[in-house]
Formats: sequence, C-alpha cells, structure tokens
Amino acid sequence: MAKKPPRDDVGDRNLTVRGPKAAAAGLPGVGHGLAAAVNQMGVLRTALTLLKVNQADGFDCPGCAWPDPSPEHHPHASHPEASGPPRSVPAQRSRFEFCENGAKAVAEEATLRRITPDFFAEHSVAELAERSDYWLGQQGRLTTPMVKHPGATHFRPLGWEQAFALAAEHLKAIEPDQALFYTSGRTSNEAAFLYQLFARAYGTNNLPDCSNMCHESSGVALGATIGMGKGSVTLDDIHDAKLIVVVGQNPGTNHPRMLAALERAKQHGSKIISINPLPEAGLMRFKNPQKVGGLVGSGTPLADLHLPVRVGGDLALFQAIGALLVEWGAVDEAFVTAYTSGFEGYATAVRKVDADLVARATGLSTEEIEAAARLFAASEATVVCWAMGLTQGRDAVATIQEVVNVQLLRGMIGKPGAGLCPVRGHSNVQGDRTMGIWHEPPTWLGRLGDRLGLAMPTRRGHDTVEAIRAMRDGHAKVFVAVGGNFAAASPDTDVTEAALRRCTLTAHVSTKLNRSHVVTADSQTVLILPCLGRTERDTQAAGDQFVTVEDSMSNVHASQGRLDPASPLLRSEVAIVCGLARAVLPDSTIPWESYAQDYRAIRALIAQTVPGFDDFEAKVRAKAGFTLPHPPRDSRSFPTPDGRARFTVSPLEVLTVPAGRLLLQTLRSHDQYNTTIYGLDDRYRGVKAGRRVVFVNPDDLAELGIADGSTVDLISEWADGERRAPGFRVIGYPTVRGCAATYFPEANVLVPLDSTAAGSNTPTSKQIIVRLQPV
Repeated sequence: MAKKPPRDDVGDRNLTVRGPKAAAAGLPGVGHGLAAAVNQMGVLRTALTLLKVNQADGFDCPGCAWPDPSPEHHPHASHPEASGPPRSVPAQRSRFEFCENGAKAVAEEATLRRITPDFFAEHSVAELAERSDYWLGQQGRLTTPMVKHPGATHFRPLGWEQAFALAAEHLKAIEPDQALFYTSGRTSNEAAFLYQLFARAYGTNNLPDCSNMCHESSGVALGATIGMGKGSVTLDDIHDAKLIVVVGQNPGTNHPRMLAALERAKQHGSKIISINPLPEAGLMRFKNPQKVGGLVGSGTPLADLHLPVRVGGDLALFQAIGALLVEWGAVDEAFVTAYTSGFEGYATAVRKVDADLVARATGLSTEEIEAAARLFAASEATVVCWAMGLTQGRDAVATIQEVVNVQLLRGMIGKPGAGLCPVRGHSNVQGDRTMGIWHEPPTWLGRLGDRLGLAMPTRRGHDTVEAIRAMRDGHAKVFVAVGGNFAAASPDTDVTEAALRRCTLTAHVSTKLNRSHVVTADSQTVLILPCLGRTERDTQAAGDQFVTVEDSMSNVHASQGRLDPASPLLRSEVAIVCGLARAVLPDSTIPWESYAQDYRAIRALIAQTVPGFDDFEAKVRAKAGFTLPHPPRDSRSFPTPDGRARFTVSPLEVLTVPAGRLLLQTLRSHDQYNTTIYGLDDRYRGVKAGRRVVFVNPDDLAELGIADGSTVDLISEWADGERRAPGFRVIGYPTVRGCAATYFPEANVLVPLDSTAAGSNTPTSKQIIVRLQPV
C-alpha cells in the first residue's frame, strides 16, 4: 500500500544538519530510491514499474535526459575525418537502468495518490496558494479537468469539450501575439511538434520554453562557434575519453546515471577534472549500486583534480587554460588550419590575459590552473561536460565559447572520445527544440507551411523573460502551458506571479498540482487539464500508441507506458493539443483528429519536415532508436557561414562584490528535480527535513559576524531596489570564500527579470550578489 499524502505543511520546523558526504549512491541510494517508490506506489507496482524504466520495451524516465546504453550490441558511430584512441566494447543496458532520483521521478508520476474533485471542494484556491510546492506535489495525480471561474473561490470540475470551448473563447477574443504557449521539456516529440504547429497555425511564434531558463546559453554559444546548438558527443565518447572535465555540474544529484559512465571511463584510464564552487559527493567517489563493490565496498574515486572556482570565474579559467596551451605549443595545428577560423585573433588575445585578473576572477592559484592545463595538453581525447553552473551567469555565452576555444585548440571535435557535452536537464528538453518549440521560426517552418497549405508566422516570438514582461505590461492576455511549473521555475517570483494574474486565462496541461495552478486573480479564468504520464498506457482509436523522445546526445527512441491511467478521464498530451486546436481553429484544414487517433500520422509529417527524421517510423522502431546527424561530430563539417568552426574573443570582466556581500548561486537539493520536490532532505550535503538553508564558507561567516546555525534573510541588491527571501538557516560549508549557495525555487525571488545572460537572455541564477541579514 502507498502511504497517504501529508495533511500538513511541516516546513523547516524539524530541520537538522550533519556533515556533507564524501561518496554518492551505494546502498543508501538504493534504499532511499526504493523507499520513495514504495511510499508512493506500493511494493508490487514499484517492482513492475521500475523494471520498465529506460527499457526498449518500456518508457523513458521522466527525469533527466542522460542517454541509455545500447540494449543490444551495435557498431560504433564513426568519426571518419579523424583518428583517435581505440574504441572500447560498448556498454550494455542494465535491467535496472534507473538511479535513485529516477526512481523518485517515476514514483511521483506513478503514485497511487489521487486528487479528485472532492479535494478541490475541500480546499479553496486561497488555501492552496498558501501551501508549499512540496505539499502540493505530494497530494497525487490530477484526475479531472478543473476550472476556476472569475469570482470563484474554488476549482470546479468540467467536461473536456467545455474546457476546450472555454479556452477557444478566450483565444478567439485576442490577437494571436497576445497569447503565450509555454512548454516543459517533459513533452514528447509528437506532442511538441503538434503544439508548435497549433501555435503557428493560430498565428504566433510565442513559444517560450524551459530551455530559455537553462541551456539557451549553450545553444547560442555552440550555434555561433560550431554551427550546431547541440553537443557533439555520444555515450561511447564519454566511455572512451582520456580526460573528462565536469564543470558547473553536479551529476550525483542532477544526472546520477552519468556516474556509471564516469566510472567506466576511469576503468579505461580516463582522468577527471571537477570544476565547481562546492565539492560534490558525486564527483568524489561513486559507489555503483549495480555492483557488489559499490554496495559494500569503498567504490570508485572519480575526480583526479578538483578546482574550487569562484562563482562566475569559469570564463577566466578557460581563458587562462587556453593561454597556457598556446604558450606551450600544445595546439593541434593540423586541425586548426583545416577546420577553424579566427585562431590568430584568439591567440593574440589570450597572450594578453592578465594573471592577476584571472586570480581575482577564479580564486584559484597559478599551480591549480597549470595542473588542469597540463591534463588538457596531455590528453588525446577530451570531453568537456557542463550544465547550469555555466549557463546561468552574466557571461554564460562567452564562457561556453571559451570552452569551445580550448577544445578547438586541441582538435577535440569529430574524433572518438572527444567533444562538447552540454548535459541537458529534463527528459526531451532537447527534443522539444528539435521539434520546433522555439520563439524563433525554425529553418524548416516554411517547408511545413507549404505541405499543409498554411502561411506560417515569420515574426520572432517571445522567450520566457519576454513572455513575463508581456504579461506584466498587459500585452499578453492568455497563457497556455503544456507541462512544467512556470511560476516556480521563472525568475523574480513576485513579478512573475503578478504577471500571470494579469492574464484573462491561464491553462495548464499537467499530471500533478503545482504552484502555477494556484497563482490566480479573482477576475481570471484558470483551467487545469490533466494528462497521461510517461508510465501510462496511451490508447487511441488506432490502438495503443507510443511516443518518442530525444536524449542529451541526440539519440531518438520510443517510449511506451504500460500502467493503467490514473483516471479514465485523463487524455494524452497529443489528444489535448488536438482538442484545443479543433476548438480554436474550427475551419483548419489540418487533420487534427487523424493525428490524435494515430501517432504514426504525426511521425509521417515530422519525417517530411524536420531534418534528420527521414524514415522516422522505421528507424525509431529499432530497439536502440537512432542518432540524429551532427555534422561536426560525424564528419568535421561545420554549418557556419564560412564552413569552419570559429574561435571567439571575449573580454574578461570580474564582477565586483561589495564588502559584506556574497556571491550566491542557486542549485538543486538531492531530493528534487527542477521544481518538483521529492522530499525535504539533501543527503549528500547533510541537510535533513528542510529546504530554507544557505551554505556559506565558515571563514566568511566569522568575518560577517554571523553564527553557524543562525537564521538570516537573503537580500539581493539591484539598481531597481532590493529583493528579499526570508528565513534561511545558515550552514557553514566548504564552498569557495566569498560565495554562497541555496536552493531554487525558494531563491528565485532574488533574481530580477532583467538580470539575464548576454546573448541568451537566460536569468542569472548563478550570480546573485546578496547580503545576509540576521533575524
């Protein structure tokens, strides 16, 4: 039997703190993952469900986008233009291809807890708005379409056709560019493709998505330098690398299955560099729970070198590494000459790098930087991995371009065991962008319009930050979201919530209750449209359906749930999008009903439209799926204007932090995934039963006169005024001097809407100047 959901918010009343861990996973990881699953699903359902996670005949984990090992032996992808180290035997997929946090993600969706209309009758909207994100999520699966009408105090049930008609009434009453169509990375390729088609057939490119808040900086930087906004490695490249650099990323919590890939690389002789302001257990030592030695032994040491870089100091670090490689002559001149442009300008710039400025920016010694540079110089196959530690700073795009510079210097694109690896977060966030979820019209949009006989909108739409401004300023009237928790994920929480309340309608396609549903105004209409999850059987007129997803390394594969739906009233994301489209566009010649009945029709249209998806239906039915073309990886062909990869030059400007202030970054607890809170513990960092904590170096606490264990308000200071996050427990922690860390979404309130990365407009959640005010 599953445990009942919590009736009360316990908050941080029972918060306790212990020392941080020095190893990840092992027997505790198994125990915590299974306990969470059993609590939500019961014993039998847990066993049946987890055995289908990331299996060829099962469903893709709704958590992270880390790729799966092959389910069968297959030849290696080739890198025909370059030689490299010999390939190892490909890793084979386990029958237990999930991690602790994957088990928690599955449990959240496959839970036996249910939210029925009686729940909404018992709890007013005002009461729900006072509950924590954790409490809301723990109540269970949504079962019935619900509406809050203007002036109403409670959500009420309504039928699907009524819901679609109500949404259509609002969308028909406004101009297309006054509507916003937001998407979470959890959405399948089929649903995402139809969603963008619906928005564009309606007449707008207003397709903000979660990528705008996470890896947009990666896409911009990679697109400008190698001509492709995606990473250039496969999972086999990780296994075969001789040096793996993990920067601004905590795989032990955010992508735990990556630890098995790092362990495999170590066993093949790889070195690993960890670059992060905090020491993270997952990069110190990994106890593989699928091996006896991981359960009862000491595990595998991972990082050979840890560089505790100052928040925001990565740009300076990679400039300094590049400067040393140029100085030492550790440049792959043949690659640089044949495949790149801009080297001379770059080399001239890095020869002028100021060592004192680098020291101020990074907080690292010359010896530490030289040690890293020597590992780069000695490696014949290097992969650099990064995540939001790099993408959410003021200079995020320039920082990632410096990473590219170093890899170009060494010829580390288009050869086995080498490349660029932005590790995407949510499952299928990369696939959503491939399917056209983008505020920019994709290159193939005209082709899609020609096939359907439609004139597609050409004007650039709103990204996430621009969408909030549009709602705030009254220019956007309707907000529709497929998945996600927009109110919790976005910056400047008070501004974002006030902006949502200005809409006449907000509509949310969701599996569970979240903060965005209860951010309402008395005068507005709110729709909650409950959908099937990844774990559930999707039966349409043509029979049982499957969907497809794209992982972080461009592999596309099928996903098919097997569980009975949580409610007979649930509809698939595809069916909901088609239902909305039919209601909003009744005269459309697009065969929405056919797409809803048989997803093969959607994949046929994708195959005719999106590059790389030719013969889609046949290729995705292979057990391993298929990998999309990537010219830089596959043939060292760079789809840039001059056909060459580009070195870039960026200025180095150190962010000045006033006396008595700290540079704060936001991060995840081990008991959460993005805005979904699984529990109130952060086991690896030693936090139990609470989330409102801030990690600060003990020497900084002494200098500030603040006691470890005391309570403070976090206050960020900006030109337009202060922002406050109240009531945080101080924890002395071995982070870099002058820096601090805390969890999102609790700290999103500290990030102004207008504080964004240059070039990508991504909120600067990793660079917040704050003061700690004792309370």
